[in-house]
Amino acid sequence: MHLHIVNMFYSGLLVAAFVPAAPLAAQSQPVSLKVAAVQFRSTPRIEDNVTRMAELLGRLADDGVRVAVFPECALTQYRKDSILEADPKEVAAAEEKLRMVCRRKRIAAIFGSVYKTNGRVYNTAVVFDAQGELVDRYGKVYLAGEQWFTPGNHISYFELDGVPSTVMICHDERYPELVRLPAIQGARIAYYISHESGLRQESKLAPYRAQLMARAVENRVFIVAANAPSDPKDLSGSHGQSRIVNDEGNVMKEASYFGEEILIETLPVKAARLERPLKELMGDWWRQGVDSMMKNRRRSLD
Repeated sequence: MHLHIVNMFYSGLLVAAFVPAAPLAAQSQPVSLKVAAVQFRSTPRIEDNVTRMAELLGRLADDGVRVAVFPECALTQYRKDSILEADPKEVAAAEEKLRMVCRRKRIAAIFGSVYKTNGRVYNTAVVFDAQGELVDRYGKVYLAGEQWFTPGNHISYFELDGVPSTVMICHDERYPELVRLPAIQGARIAYYISHESGLRQESKLAPYRAQLMARAVENRVFIVAANAPSDPKDLSGSHGQSRIVNDEGNVMKEASYFGEEILIETLPVKAARLERPLKELMGDWWRQGVDSMMKNRRRSLD
């Protein structure tokens, strides 16, 4: 495995069930959270992808990482054919393998998968905590023209290692409410998984970077972003540049265009809520949004 570490790296199926939802309180104490953004190149073979992901999770856990993040559709590869041809049983078995690694190695993982149910296909972020429990299966809400997917049905809000958090997928980053509402509720980290446009669409690269920096500074949250790399042979795939952004909007670490790399950082996460929006002109509007988010969080994809 040739990954460079930066910092020194369905119903009836084996689908993990949600643990019972419980009300989440805002973080009360400062937390030092060691995270990893894994710039991972997927193949069309689920078995190959999950084997490498499981190995990486084990290595990262041994290095003290508490949360590891992989790109959008990391399990299947982000290609229409690979996604539509993916066997739900094979996907579920791969997710179960990663869940067991999380449980055994005491590491949380967030990774891109697909979820097929009732004739629908969802582009999902699977969130396993360090006990191997499924704490969210978030479906990408704002699709970018992928007509083979169905939009998700809830905004993500969950807790990992004592830190209220959220996750978004690729095109979601253009919609500030997906981070603003969790931040008002107390989220301190926004995890971001993506397979953004490739290097041939160079005009998109700066906006991708700017949008994540904006989501961080406007909400005072950390961003842990895992994107897929570009292929140097033909510039296919995405464009790399996975990054970790601090809660002032500054990029702490950033990967290259082409490499399979891992960014590791220990985040000094302080307890906080984003309160000002509730005190200004649109306060009632934001409260309604937060109430809707909390009512529907972890809603099953159907």
